[in-house]
Amino acid sequence: MGERRNARSPWSKFRADRRAMACLMILCAELLAVFLLPPLLGLEPNVSDLEAGFWAPPSAEHWLGTDDVGRDLLARLLHGGRVSLLIGLLAAAISTAVGVPLGLLAGYRRGGWEFWIMRLADLFQTFPSIVLVLCLVSLVGASAANIVLVLGLLGWTGIARLVYANTLTVREQEYIMAVRALGASRATILRRNVLPNVISPVWCSIPLRAGRAILSESSLSFLGFGIRIPQASWGSLIQYASNLTVLTRRPWVWLPPGLLLILTVLCLAGIGDGMRDALDPRARRAFQRELNP
Repeated sequence: MGERRNARSPWSKFRADRRAMACLMILCAELLAVFLLPPLLGLEPNVSDLEAGFWAPPSAEHWLGTDDVGRDLLARLLHGGRVSLLIGLLAAAISTAVGVPLGLLAGYRRGGWEFWIMRLADLFQTFPSIVLVLCLVSLVGASAANIVLVLGLLGWTGIARLVYANTLTVREQEYIMAVRALGASRATILRRNVLPNVISPVWCSIPLRAGRAILSESSLSFLGFGIRIPQASWGSLIQYASNLTVLTRRPWVWLPPGLLLILTVLCLAGIGDGMRDALDPRARRAFQRELNP
């Protein structure tokens, strides 16, 4: 029974984690809702309903009411969720695409590659991230594409360091030395022998980085440096709460995007934990030993 249990695939182990599966299903439901509900329900995020009026409370016609210019808040919530989720996932993908090869080069080639890549990572991590993001977004413009590029290109350092540390260990293994002695090229060794053995922690970190990117975009939009009107995001919808009247008397305006933002980040963290436990069970056992010495 023990051998059969250990032989289970990572997906089987992930499915056995009820919390991780619940988080995955909630996230999939959010993705389906933000992409399918607007066309199915005919929701337009930038159309004002003058008959309903401004700051209309929730009703049968407008389930979440209207905003300060009469736009349907449910439509803007779904549209904003589409923008926030895409920004988070695409930024995490860019960070991974940049950080993985740089970490591999630094850890395997060593020498000048290691020095310059790691010093560049130190330089990026020296500046406060939110200040650096604010400056760069102000320079390039606050569009969704620019925010994705800025967050993605600034988030590579953690992934590069993770891959670098694991590559240092893998490159000294006997099977790597054997493949090197057989005359395999560096590119072949990195692609076929090193990368598959260092990529598991990266997969686990992608959901967490997507959550951080979503929070960063929401912070930018709340401060007025992110997604601009008429486009919506969860952060720009929460910005309505900066008005004391809206904050105290119209909770239906800012509460739904705030709750969805929290739920999404928690689900991404739960998926990341489930992937970590499925791909590296030793990490979970070590964590449990720390809790119960």
